[in-house]
Amino acid sequence: MKWLERIFKGASPSRIGEYDTRFEDVGRHNKDSPWDLCGDEDLDRAIALSLAEEEERLSKDEDLARALQESMQLRGRPSHDNSVPVQFVSSRRRVCEGCKKEIGFGRYLSCMDALWHPNCFRCHACNEPITELEFSMVSNCPYHKTCYKKLYHPKCDVCKDFIPANRTGLIEYRAHPFWGQKYCPTHEYDSTPRCCSCERVESKDVQYISLEDKRKLCLECLHTSIMDTGECQPLYHEIRDFFEGMQMKIKQEIPMLLVERQALNEAVESERDGQHHMPETRGLCLSEEQTVNTIFKRPRIVAGNRFIDMRIGPTKLTRHCEVTAILVLYGLPRLLTGSILAHELMHAWLRLNGFRNLLPEVEEGICQVIAHMWLESEVMAGSSNSSSSKKSKAPRTPADKKLGEFFLHQIANDSSPIYGSGFRAGHSSMMQYGLKRTLDHIKYTGRFP
Repeated sequence: MKWLERIFKGASPSRIGEYDTRFEDVGRHNKDSPWDLCGDEDLDRAIALSLAEEEERLSKDEDLARALQESMQLRGRPSHDNSVPVQFVSSRRRVCEGCKKEIGFGRYLSCMDALWHPNCFRCHACNEPITELEFSMVSNCPYHKTCYKKLYHPKCDVCKDFIPANRTGLIEYRAHPFWGQKYCPTHEYDSTPRCCSCERVESKDVQYISLEDKRKLCLECLHTSIMDTGECQPLYHEIRDFFEGMQMKIKQEIPMLLVERQALNEAVESERDGQHHMPETRGLCLSEEQTVNTIFKRPRIVAGNRFIDMRIGPTKLTRHCEVTAILVLYGLPRLLTGSILAHELMHAWLRLNGFRNLLPEVEEGICQVIAHMWLESEVMAGSSNSSSSKKSKAPRTPADKKLGEFFLHQIANDSSPIYGSGFRAGHSSMMQYGLKRTLDHIKYTGRFP
């Protein structure tokens, strides 16, 4: 540019445009004229340098514009809830990903590796434009954060509210391993009732039944619950027939009584054989003479889902053999009651057939194997259309069948070293060697084969 200034300004302000009027040769300039400061070659060089400088300036302007545009774009990464920043940038000739039309001058959005008219970038749920700086993504589809929360944020199956985030911003909840029931962690210790049979937590829109001994029973378990000793007798004889079908007939007449939790716990304390029982005792193979309060009359359900008018009376148990009686907790559904009876009757069979001083994991393990076998036969019978299954009281509804599958799951996945590990070792032996050979090996060695 300085060459052009020299050309147009001249050597001196007082001499710009002065020409000599005396011409000796045509076409010859005055020697003092500013145009004589540079010849044609110098003029060409001046123009070339000027053009180069202008090109360099334009290049710097483009770099500056590009840097400004990049600095305006938000480069934040998605958060844990798939939030993505929206980028507002200046417009150039581009095509909108939404309407596929050219984007003219004005603002547009740059996100999801594409460009959009502001009105074309819409929520996949409500179809309204997304105007917030952040949105959520699911399967490459954008959502308002509020719409995403309504559709995908987990809700508590107990209180029906959105499960809150913890202090670190993560959504934390509890889930039952079988039922898949999701609930807030606070319901673990806020006295929310849990069914004593299936372990499901009571939700705010369903009221559980309150038993006399403060246990809670859900409506599905109540449907087939057994409430008194007389009502349980047919099931008890079914279990004895099951043993006979396996060539393990129990010849002795062993009384079976349904009792409350308190009576069952008192009977456990009175036993001298050191049997290992679950933390929540549901059955007992009694070997001592005792007087036990048993349930003679099924209670009635009144307002507030409470039981009343349950008739209880004492029963004196006299020992006539190695086993005095079988006690079972009342109020449980048929399939669970049956599996408890099968477990306790197996204890009786072992004692009556000379099995002595077994390790707890061996005795409880083989008893759990028999309970599992009976449950499996009932669930399979409930799934069959054969005439024999129609005569039995096997599960009739999908809910009953699901409940049976849950009790099977409980036995198979028990984490206790005595009941759980004992069952898995006994079941493996039974599957490999058969029940008879497994029992023979236990009798002579005291261990599983």
